[in-house]
Amino acid sequence: MSVIDNTTRFNKWRFPMTPVRWVLVVISLIAVGLILFRLVTGLGLVTNLNDEWPWGLWISFDVMCGVALAGGGYGTALIVYVFKQEQFSSIARSAALTSLIGYLLVMVGLFLDIGQWWNFWRPLVSQGHSSVLFEVFICVSVYTSVQLIEFGEVATERIGRKYHQFFRKILPVLLVIGIAIPSMHQSSLGALYLLMVDKLHPLWWSPIIFFQFLISSFFVGPAMIAVETALAGRAFNHKVPMSVLSGLVRISGYAMLVYLALKFGSIIAEGKVHYLFEGSFESLFFWIEVGFGVIVPLIICFSPLIKRRGWLVTFGALVASGVILNRYNVVVTGMVTSTGVSYWPSLPELTITIGLVAMGVLAYLFICENFRIIEHDDAKH
Repeated sequence: MSVIDNTTRFNKWRFPMTPVRWVLVVISLIAVGLILFRLVTGLGLVTNLNDEWPWGLWISFDVMCGVALAGGGYGTALIVYVFKQEQFSSIARSAALTSLIGYLLVMVGLFLDIGQWWNFWRPLVSQGHSSVLFEVFICVSVYTSVQLIEFGEVATERIGRKYHQFFRKILPVLLVIGIAIPSMHQSSLGALYLLMVDKLHPLWWSPIIFFQFLISSFFVGPAMIAVETALAGRAFNHKVPMSVLSGLVRISGYAMLVYLALKFGSIIAEGKVHYLFEGSFESLFFWIEVGFGVIVPLIICFSPLIKRRGWLVTFGALVASGVILNRYNVVVTGMVTSTGVSYWPSLPELTITIGLVAMGVLAYLFICENFRIIEHDDAKH
């Protein structure tokens, strides 16, 4: 029996509204209104950005964090399809969906941060081949497009079924492209800050910051999957086997060990150890980031706590929070002293960001309700 024949559960479109979903809808609508207001009036009335501080919440969270947190898609594909760890295939679709939604929201965040948004198309025809930011734009755009095409294999199980075999045939090629491209822009986001050696605080600036960004985008993927599966378990009464989650977390843990060694190794090699204990707000934020975002999760990962589902979710939440704080520290915390300017996001900035997350959650829930994401027979793929 083919996958298409086994879709009787999805014979009707459904999206039952609950109090939580209504709240998410309201937040999303408010955000849409603010987005339209921002597009009409510009950045000045909606954000706290200015010429001295041009990058704020939308870059640090919506883009920098969004790209990293959406790394579970390429990371899982690498583990399942390249390293042939088939035991993790049961979470491949949900990881790919989370990644797709994440990248679509990243594109929205990039669009909102363009001062003259109507010029968004110019990089396509006026190509800055020597610009790292141009490479990020192209890679993120191409990878998002690739993920949309990849989703065709899932979508055509229900709609446009005559095209299902076509999408299945091209899927291997798309997977290769979808694994290669993220490794480029994930690292390039860090490479942007190589130019800011005199501006970014020494605790975060490093000649290998691009590699640190790449590794962190890999190990945060399993962390996001742990959190996502916990939430999906509540919403759809479905639990991923503990062996799958603990195996992913252990892979994440080994990558975190490499990251930690590189991070402190770079600080020691460059003679920056004294910054760790100078008692500044930068050193405080650094220790919070590394302590709660890396060291505590490593203790969970390589201890008997890894055998408990609740602690795996805690691991995921801490790692995701650590990566979010790392990106915020690079974009904001680490730049305060050199610029002499302080920044805090405005209420509309925060609301739009929260609204984008709400839209992403609603999209995830709708797709899981109507397509075979959470439960599917992997043996047939």
